[in-house]
Amino acid sequence: MVVSSEFSSLSGLKVGVVGLGKMGWHFAKRLHTAGMEVFIHSRTRDKASELEAQGLIYCQTPAELAQKVDSGFIIICVTDTFAVEQVICGEHGLLSAIHPDTFVIDMGTTQVMNTRDLAGKIQEAGAKYLDAPVSGGAIGAEQGTLSIMIGGAEDDFHRSMPLFNILGENINHVGPLGAGQIAKTANQMIVGMTIDAVAEALTLASRAGADPAKVRNALLGGFADSRILQLHGQRMIERSFEPGARATVQLKDVKQAVELAEHHDLHLTGLETALTLWQAMIDKGLGNLDQAGFIRTVEKSD
Repeated sequence: MVVSSEFSSLSGLKVGVVGLGKMGWHFAKRLHTAGMEVFIHSRTRDKASELEAQGLIYCQTPAELAQKVDSGFIIICVTDTFAVEQVICGEHGLLSAIHPDTFVIDMGTTQVMNTRDLAGKIQEAGAKYLDAPVSGGAIGAEQGTLSIMIGGAEDDFHRSMPLFNILGENINHVGPLGAGQIAKTANQMIVGMTIDAVAEALTLASRAGADPAKVRNALLGGFADSRILQLHGQRMIERSFEPGARATVQLKDVKQAVELAEHHDLHLTGLETALTLWQAMIDKGLGNLDQAGFIRTVEKSD
């Protein structure tokens, strides 16, 4: 992995990464390769072993990590809103040891209302907070090509840009705190509903007597083309459902979108239908499949 020389000034900067799943693991590695002193924490210690062997420093708790990072950066990349709350507010959480002026950056997908509440708690402790969810999957995290949607104060955004430049390419300051999570909610709504559209279209093509692989190829480059058709459509055809992103995560994101819509008195029929469909997939025991495995639900819907 090659990291541009423009990041050489970051050498020795202290940064912590909490959560070493498919995304956080690559975040930690890229930041270490850029020359930063990286502290890591995961609820599953085994996930840290390879990184420890490369010189990253394991911390037993988020509080220990906050203490060692001093006034550097802490990236949180955990499963859901509850997990973020535990990292920040739980026993041995960040708040019990965080230094003033530390930058806390939530790069997971967290409910907007909770994000603003957690940001307030961090700010009361004298630290900074940015919500910066991403799109692009584990491959984008490994290659540093993610889209990053950021909410928070503009000055804090600019001060954090060297970090974001290591982790992504399409980097956007969307607005004040919570705006990054709003953008990610929109992203996940489109992803969830488009996966359904692609799955239904390929299923119909097959049932009607056409080769779905050839139908997909015919659609590429036209108005129906999308990253979902390109990537997930190919996985559907190949029956490749090893999870890049699990269906359970997509369901969680759709639920959060529905909650946000209800909070703002919006009735969104397509979104509510998507919630029913993704819930049906999980109810059929398919939750650990890749999102592309949604096609199995469509195929068995008759």
